Amino acid sequence: MPTMADKRDYYQVLDVDKKATLEDIKKAYKKLAIKHHPDRNNGDAEAVERFKEAAEAYNVLSDSDKRARYDRFGHAGVSGAAGRGGAAGFSDLGDIFDAFGDLFEGFGIFGSGGRRRAGPGGGPARGAHIETRLVLDLVEAAGTCTKEIRVDRTKVCVRCAGSGCEPGSKPEHCDYCGGHGQVVQAQGFFRVQTTCPACKGAGQVIRERCTTCRGSGQEAEEVVIKVTVPAGMDAGMRLRVSGEGAAGMSGGARGDLFVEIHVRDHKLFRRDGKDLWSEVPISYTQAVLGTTVEIPTLSGRESLAIPPGTQPGEVIRLRAKGMPDFRGGRHGDLHVEVNVMVPKKLTPEHEAILRQLAEKEETEVHPHQKTWFDRVKKFFKGETEE
Repeated sequence: MPTMADKRDYYQVLDVDKKATLEDIKKAYKKLAIKHHPDRNNGDAEAVERFKEAAEAYNVLSDSDKRARYDRFGHAGVSGAAGRGGAAGFSDLGDIFDAFGDLFEGFGIFGSGGRRRAGPGGGPARGAHIETRLVLDLVEAAGTCTKEIRVDRTKVCVRCAGSGCEPGSKPEHCDYCGGHGQVVQAQGFFRVQTTCPACKGAGQVIRERCTTCRGSGQEAEEVVIKVTVPAGMDAGMRLRVSGEGAAGMSGGARGDLFVEIHVRDHKLFRRDGKDLWSEVPISYTQAVLGTTVEIPTLSGRESLAIPPGTQPGEVIRLRAKGMPDFRGGRHGDLHVEVNVMVPKKLTPEHEAILRQLAEKEETEVHPHQKTWFDRVKKFFKGETEE
């Protein structure tokens, strides 16, 4: 399986522009899927890989949320935990047929070999993928953490053991499609193959349905699952937990669980990718004379030197004091914005000192002030600056 570094750009895979519409993306995927379909390239391993690659690209670019994450973070934004299984979550060709087979109804493909999702009494089919969300504090997101989450999913029905039939009965042959799961209809010169509407592609029908699951072969359950979240995950990223999705049909494997990460806003830090932003309030005299203040960082308290003459709004950068890179790269930076506080109330002593300072400043005009006053005078005189 290719790593994230080896993966091709999804837009390049489908040969579409980054501004392509959903319809453009759908047309491009259909063209590639038909070209590289396994039934048309018997024994060609490279065609199978191209077929999977196109499905993975379509899965991301056809979904507005996934596409936005991909445009921002690249493959890392849609890869799941450490890139397991790829962005699309397809473990085999059957997953692709199940997910996108409806796009190709009438083409005579995506329906052969029992690859479409079977129902109770049909062949094994993998369970559906399910999604949930996990909310983290910023400090939790900054380090690897393990969380327990409650998930509602399905399990194999205990009463019928997943068959969907009432104990003592069994599925019957579908008379509508002759047990094939597909029906072929003639439309002029064309023959169109579609899924049997009576048995939904299973080839069998259940006459006596299980009273517990009503013929579905599954029943609901609530489970608690432990999820390990890598350090540095950002809002909108997803983790993939293999084999923790819905139960499969007729003995098929479980689907996967996808956990979408949300990160709460922090009172002291604002996150921008790997970088963090915060502010520190200082007095006028501290800005003028310089000082050292204690500030919070994700790793604890730290002393920050404020140089003499620091201006309001000036930003001081602390390298590698931001969020970790979940891919294993260097930490981001912490940007501290200096906020010079102006007191609204003064003590008589404080006011007297400031008035002495004001008198001093009136007699000794700062060079930058002088330049500004000169420009104002020229403005009112209607003079233009060269």
